[in-house]
Amino acid sequence: MRAVRKTMTMPDPLYRLLAWLSPAYPIGAFSYSHGVETAVEEGFIKDRASLVTWLQSVLLQGTGVVDGALFAAAWRAAEAEEWTSFDAIAERAAAWRGTSEMALESRQQGGSFLSITRTAWPHPALDAVHERLVGELSLPVAVALAAAVHGIALDRALEGYLHAFTANLISAAVRSVPLGQSDGQIALAALEPAVRQSTEAALAKTSLDEVGTATPLLDWCSLRHETQYTRLFRS
Repeated sequence: MRAVRKTMTMPDPLYRLLAWLSPAYPIGAFSYSHGVETAVEEGFIKDRASLVTWLQSVLLQGTGVVDGALFAAAWRAAEAEEWTSFDAIAERAAAWRGTSEMALESRQQGGSFLSITRTAWPHPALDAVHERLVGELSLPVAVALAAAVHGIALDRALEGYLHAFTANLISAAVRSVPLGQSDGQIALAALEPAVRQSTEAALAKTSLDEVGTATPLLDWCSLRHETQYTRLFRS
């Protein structure tokens, strides 16, 4: 009985990760489509198959590459308490966006994530970063920071982050195409290999200078969204 009680009172990294990456975590993820809304408007995404193809490109050649690399670098710097390096990564992450809407999407969610996590899952390192960077943090860097200081393994945290990113874009497509909930879940299942591949690629990178993207159509959709006549989403 004593052993059971001891186990139940120990911090649970998985519990924290699931809480942070839940759609219910109040960072406003539901209000962003990351260009999916325009891709639907322009006919690039029109059904489940085209959605899967689009998101595979995002994960393996676009944002998944950049966010994954930033996440891994930020986690490693925070875990080693190399705060000068961490701040430099955070600065690069803030600038590493192709459009104003993409920058807003990551900055707003990252700031909200840091704010609510400092309240619900406090840690001195979160407060210190907030003070140094005045609460301005991109989402992958913010989640990586929390995962590192709360003892969540990099591979699990990164795969969870990319899964949540993918699931949120599928949710946007379900509301925009529209697709049924079943199609959304089938798409998420089909994208499991791409999420895993994106995770493994990010873990293997040793330098952010080697990271790049090849998704100009994604950037075009984001730019087009700024002046799109009807919009449900902020990006």
